Amino acid sequence: MMTLPATAKPVDLSDLTIAPDATTFSLDNGLQVVVIPDRRAPIVTHMVWYRIGAADEPPGKSGIAHYLEHLMFKGTSENPGSTFSDTVARVGGRENAFTSNDYTGYYQQVSKQNLPQMMALEADRMRNLRLTHEVSAPELKVVLEERRARIETRPSAELGEAVDAALFINHPYSDPIIGWPNEVASLTFEDALNFYRSHYRPGNAVLVIAGDVDVDEIRTLAEETYGKIADDKGRVTRVRPQAQKLRADRLVELADPRVTQSSTQLAWLVPSYTTAEPGTAEALDVLAEILGGNNTSRLYTALVRDEKIATSAGAWYQSSAIDDTRFVFYAIPRGDTSLEALEDRAREIIADIADNGVSDEELQRAKTSLLASAIFAQDNQASLARIFGAALATGSTVEEVQTWPTAISAITADDVRAAAKTWLDDQATVTGRLLEADAPATAAITAPAPAPSTAIR
Repeated sequence: MMTLPATAKPVDLSDLTIAPDATTFSLDNGLQVVVIPDRRAPIVTHMVWYRIGAADEPPGKSGIAHYLEHLMFKGTSENPGSTFSDTVARVGGRENAFTSNDYTGYYQQVSKQNLPQMMALEADRMRNLRLTHEVSAPELKVVLEERRARIETRPSAELGEAVDAALFINHPYSDPIIGWPNEVASLTFEDALNFYRSHYRPGNAVLVIAGDVDVDEIRTLAEETYGKIADDKGRVTRVRPQAQKLRADRLVELADPRVTQSSTQLAWLVPSYTTAEPGTAEALDVLAEILGGNNTSRLYTALVRDEKIATSAGAWYQSSAIDDTRFVFYAIPRGDTSLEALEDRAREIIADIADNGVSDEELQRAKTSLLASAIFAQDNQASLARIFGAALATGSTVEEVQTWPTAISAITADDVRAAAKTWLDDQATVTGRLLEADAPATAAITAPAPAPSTAIR
């Protein structure tokens, strides 16, 4: 990550454009296509993003989006079983898939001559997925085992679920992407097929292709493959309740004998790039960088380097989301420093920015660091494809992605101060503490006294 020395002159990156040659068009069936030329090597990254994710699941069916992601590799009538994956492996390519709250994506990275075959295979499973109980039931066991490995054997992940449940009141972001175990266990392949038929369509998808290609050849290939899939339903309308910002602070604690080092986090409900007023999300991006983006940030400098009360400290902002999202501070104490002391000191540092703002040097350093990251991302075509795909799947446009550096460059110290004062106030905070324990694992959510605690199992 690039940092700006104290004696350096400000670097003007306001004219920087992310993937300036990227273009977009749509097929008659509604499929949006983004083409990002990168001719440094005869390699292509091919990604399909569906505008549907875990937050769009029917009540009682948590985990269905992720379960369907697994089942998408089980074959079609034309390409049964593992034909797709075997083909990718045979040509020396790479593939994978991912599920988030707001989208589900599938990608392959192959040599250019294999791109038409990848497009044909992906278009095939966009409409012709075949599932049976015999194929689907074992995969459900795989998903449950994945949940056990990723969540139930990791206290930090279990705490994360509890923090999300406390932060996203009245909103499906409170449910884990992988699903609640009892609901996942009851899923069927019919549930998966219903979800597939409702949401996996050209009009609800974004195709992103980055690499040694041009727009005309991709348009022809897209029309020959995806263009043959009829779809007159258009994009799925996201109908979700609005997350509620409570005035009450909430404390979430998890004590577990497997924990060897306690830690803490503070989480706030804040706008995303989709829900924010112009300039607000950009200001939150810059604020996160100033507060805790690297080892020159305010939190790290104060807590780790100067006061030596933490071994690590930082902050991050999850900017891409359909609905309101999270801003998080985290720290690990040093020695006998209490978690409460770390939290109080972090609040003081945040309050200082809200009251007194940031220096011109801090502002320039943060902007340079963020924009340098944008420059470095353009060295990796897969990273570029992910940047555009995630943005478009959560409501942004190609132009907004390309001109993001200009928007960041326009942020002022007053904007950063206003973001801290407005969104990181001293109310409505969710505090998550991971605790060492000799007793059996326990978890609790508590509100300020005298409200009772509620146990989580």
